[in-house]
Amino acid sequence: MQTRYPIVALVGRPNVGKSSLFNRLSKVKKAIVDPTPGVTRDRHYEQVTLEDHVFILVDTGGIESDKDEKMTGLIREQSLLAVEEADIILFLLDGKDGVMPEDHEVVDLLRRSNKPVYYLVNKVDSPELEQRMLPPFFELGIDKLWPISASHGFGLKTFFNVLLDALPIFAEEEAVPEDVIKLACIGRPNVGKSSLINRLVGEERMVVSPVSGTTRDSVDTELTVKGQKYLMIDTAGIRRKGKVSNKLEKFSVMQALAALERCDVALILIDAGEGITEQDTKVIGYAFERGRACLILLNKWDLVKQDKKRQKQIMEEVERATNFIGFAPVITLSALTGFGVAKLLSTVREVYSQYAQVFTTGKLNKVLQDAVEGHSPPMHQSRRVKFYYTTQITSSPPTFLLFVNYPKGVHFSYYRYLVNQFRTGLKIDKTPIKLLLRERKRKQYD
Repeated sequence: MQTRYPIVALVGRPNVGKSSLFNRLSKVKKAIVDPTPGVTRDRHYEQVTLEDHVFILVDTGGIESDKDEKMTGLIREQSLLAVEEADIILFLLDGKDGVMPEDHEVVDLLRRSNKPVYYLVNKVDSPELEQRMLPPFFELGIDKLWPISASHGFGLKTFFNVLLDALPIFAEEEAVPEDVIKLACIGRPNVGKSSLINRLVGEERMVVSPVSGTTRDSVDTELTVKGQKYLMIDTAGIRRKGKVSNKLEKFSVMQALAALERCDVALILIDAGEGITEQDTKVIGYAFERGRACLILLNKWDLVKQDKKRQKQIMEEVERATNFIGFAPVITLSALTGFGVAKLLSTVREVYSQYAQVFTTGKLNKVLQDAVEGHSPPMHQSRRVKFYYTTQITSSPPTFLLFVNYPKGVHFSYYRYLVNQFRTGLKIDKTPIKLLLRERKRKQYD
């Protein structure tokens, strides 16, 4: 297994077709659809599977936006972000609009990046249009242009074959023992990620052991506390200061995505002084969709320790923003003073024990039976939905396969009821769980 998946970033001016290409790629394969709602649908990053190749696709237009900023500067900063964090960059140009002044600036920036860059001329719907639209773009000094139509699919199959061949394969990391809990510290710059790790390592007087990592310039840290081994995946300090603007220091989604692919438990750090942001919730949503356990850490709590009204306000904001992962524990702490840090790892151990737990088939079917008896399944096309049996197909997170005669007849409200029943019956209240519905062929008398 790769240590992480490659990151492919879409860069370009507004309305050149980034979203259309993103949507076409991200919908290529959805093998198992988890009907659990609540995760924001306007995210701008997605794990994509294309002909057995897996990568993370990022639409940089959705990472940072500022209506008060001049568009040229915004596009340049989005491009800088892609250059810093992505493995491959797709620069979209608008075939109908032709070459724009800002295109020259971004092409020059990308050319100096030493990153693989593919220049796609979008809105080219036919070979005839290709002959007319492509020539003006050669003034950018680009050797190879890829004519495509994100909306209609023209040229995409040819380009996808080239893209898949170019995806880097990251070497397998050294086998991490099963009893090692992999933690990723996620959060905006200056929220206290490094301070928290240093506090954990320093308090236990452990020797920091560098472990081969995959994220540029990052060093994972091994930590042992009370006999439990941890691998701390730090996303702080990756970006080289001086090479990016202050605007980009607000947050790097791509840093977080790479770390989330490798961890068991995501520690989402929130600055108590600033509160939770939309970008924070998007990353939490991605962690949820990837099936990672989460802890919400309200750091710098010492800044509001004397303000009970502000404390209540912060907690209410976090609860509203993270209601779709109500199972995730919320911990108030201060990496600076050490307040609350002691209970962090004990909570991590509790969460991980649930996250990695395996249940017997008998236990699972007893929970399912009790749930069905307690609340009868709905009707579907004048027939009663029937659940036959269930089994656990994986842990981390606990994932259960339920065989049913009419999967499409299971309304969301009943699905949610089943999730709650499994949580209660199995006593797993601090980790994500997944219920997958599979149709079992019905007998004629069903």
